[in-house]
Amino acid sequence: MSELYEKGQLLRRKVLGDNYVNEAASKTTEFNQPFQELIAEYVWGTLWSRPGLDHRTRALINLGMLTAAGRTEEVKIYLRAAENIGVTREDIREVFMQAAVYCGIPAALDSFRVAQQVFDELDGKA
Repeated sequence: MSELYEKGQLLRRKVLGDNYVNEAASKTTEFNQPFQELIAEYVWGTLWSRPGLDHRTRALINLGMLTAAGRTEEVKIYLRAAENIGVTREDIREVFMQAAVYCGIPAALDSFRVAQQVFDELDGKA
């Protein structure tokens, strides 16, 4: 694999955690291998490695954009990663509150619902 791929995978592990990355790797097939390489190299090795924003800020932006796009499965990923990069539940709540005004109540409501599910899971209540 390329140096950019390796750099991306290290950062991906730092942000999302070993369990998530290991699970993604276990689901890699000949068909989706190029897509996994794209994610590692360009999402993590290039974009997330840029100096302009810290990882906490990038995660908060992602939570807002994913809420706007209705991508709750992806929202869950960043909710689980939040603690790894200093994102608090209060930060998450504020992102979803802002998304409610700018993106619509239904979009934010979906993210609040999945956040509660993830928090219950993380707190051992699920």
